[in-house]
Amino acid sequence: MSQTLTRSRFAEKLRAMDPFFAAQQEAALIEAVEEIRELKRQKNAVILSHFYMPPELQVKHEDGGIADFVGDSLGLSVAAKNVEADYIIFCGVKFMAETAKILNPAKTVLLPSFEAGCSLAESITGADVRKLKAHYPGVPVVAYINTYAETKAEADICCTSRNAMDIAQSFEGDQLIFLPDLFMGRNLQTKIKAETGKELILWEGKCEVHEQFTPQRINGLKMMYPEAQVLVHWEVPDNTVADALTGTGGVVGSTSDIIRFVGESDNRQFILGSECDLGATLRGMYPEKEFIVPCIKCPHMKQITIPRTLQALRAIGNAEEQLFEVSLDEEIRKKALVPIERMLAFA
Repeated sequence: MSQTLTRSRFAEKLRAMDPFFAAQQEAALIEAVEEIRELKRQKNAVILSHFYMPPELQVKHEDGGIADFVGDSLGLSVAAKNVEADYIIFCGVKFMAETAKILNPAKTVLLPSFEAGCSLAESITGADVRKLKAHYPGVPVVAYINTYAETKAEADICCTSRNAMDIAQSFEGDQLIFLPDLFMGRNLQTKIKAETGKELILWEGKCEVHEQFTPQRINGLKMMYPEAQVLVHWEVPDNTVADALTGTGGVVGSTSDIIRFVGESDNRQFILGSECDLGATLRGMYPEKEFIVPCIKCPHMKQITIPRTLQALRAIGNAEEQLFEVSLDEEIRKKALVPIERMLAFA
């Protein structure tokens, strides 16, 4: 692909995802993207990018961008496990980069910013899980992928929002400890209780982005756009979910569930109850459809930028590389690998 064609395809894809992108930023951005693409080739590196990244980080390599794989937490986990390159540059948050290192320890995993944390992951520790297990002896622990390695190491199995239901149904007994997302647990509990009779013992963790999708916010948009279907993530408060889906024919689910629902729906208009830049993903995939997006951004995800990704690649082979490298205690890594591999059996 010629340089001119590469630039044209990148700009076209970016504008489709973000119609408000400032044209005056385009030249500098494209220059940085071209350097990243060249450094990936030189350093034998791949870039994994989450759906909540800014749109310029979601444009795929074949479209003139930098991302070799774009996905949700589960998709990124599978991709990380199968990477053959020497370096994985993770455009996501810290717990995701840790998961890549757990699954593919022979590779060097670089995170462009260690300020990219997660309110859910930070809401619980390994010590908290040990106390829960002591209080509820013998009750299986299901840990959401949005946890740090030390927490995963204490769990029986991990899950993502895409496979949580299947995993919950796979256990015998009438109780499960589900952590750390309180709202996701409540949303799942309704369905799990109805279908299996199981009770979920929940933790008090919350996503600082999804908890902002209150009934008032979504209902106000439903009044303005009465024909729109509502798309809400499992992490949205359960009272919002109950209100949001009344009479809309929308969906509550994982990021991938939402993307799939839009693709299968005949509706032309959707209200998104999830992170703002998932709206960019959806606009890029379905340009013929309209997405009403309350632009609530994850401040942690937005720590990852094109300039910081470029810095991480430039650091490879230099003393600065260690500033970006994700490292884990080997004993914790091995313990955390077990519940993650059990999760991947449901992928």
